Amino acid sequence: MFKVIRIGILLMILFFVAVSSWLTQSRSTDWNNTLWVKVYPINADGSEESRRYIEGLQESDFSGIEDFIAREIRKFGNELERPLRMELGREVKAQPPALQSNRSVPQVMLWSIKLRWWASRITSDQDDPAPDVRIFVRYHSPQADFALENSVGMQKGMVGIVNAFADRRHAGTNNVIIAHEFLHTLGATDKYDPASGIPVFPHGYAEPDRQPLYPQQQAEIMGGRIAVSEFDAMVPKSLRYVIIGAETAGEIRLLSK
Repeated sequence: MFKVIRIGILLMILFFVAVSSWLTQSRSTDWNNTLWVKVYPINADGSEESRRYIEGLQESDFSGIEDFIAREIRKFGNELERPLRMELGREVKAQPPALQSNRSVPQVMLWSIKLRWWASRITSDQDDPAPDVRIFVRYHSPQADFALENSVGMQKGMVGIVNAFADRRHAGTNNVIIAHEFLHTLGATDKYDPASGIPVFPHGYAEPDRQPLYPQQQAEIMGGRIAVSEFDAMVPKSLRYVIIGAETAGEIRLLSK
């Protein structure tokens, strides 16, 4: 009897968590109220360059993301004055759970649970109330001679991990990646080939009807890059060269407004 009661209580907890998660995700894409996104910087490599860069960060460094979302949702008929509110949190000293390169589906699911728990625990001392979306930006020294790990954004838990360079020259590109992962938390999907990074035609192109097709002048945010030829693409330097395409707009429920 005790076992039945315990299982019943656990099922009730899971039910309420699922309903709460569904309500949060639904509200995040009704585009009726301002979404609160908080950025938490992390010194990913422990370098002096990253430390100095984090110390110099200001909320205004992320205002371009607010402007981008406001500009793009107006194209789909939404006149919400401030759809996004970016806030800069205090530096987080701990690193998020690592995701192994050779992972199975159960391992990814376990990592997802660990990440959501870590995100809520590590920010509990500075989040009251909690933001709608948490984005952890792991800064690396620009002198490092290696490719950054892939960034990730999860709709469940509405949390993102972004790997970025600690350099003002990369600030615009960093914001492109942050915006990309933020839209993942709202349900947008990638529109590029994961093996090559090349945007997938047509939904990964900003101007799929352009004649001639190449070079494209802008990037679709979930395509991630500007296609300059069928087999080559470049990362945009800032969100001024990025748009939200119709496919992505449908995924985040802009087209239903």
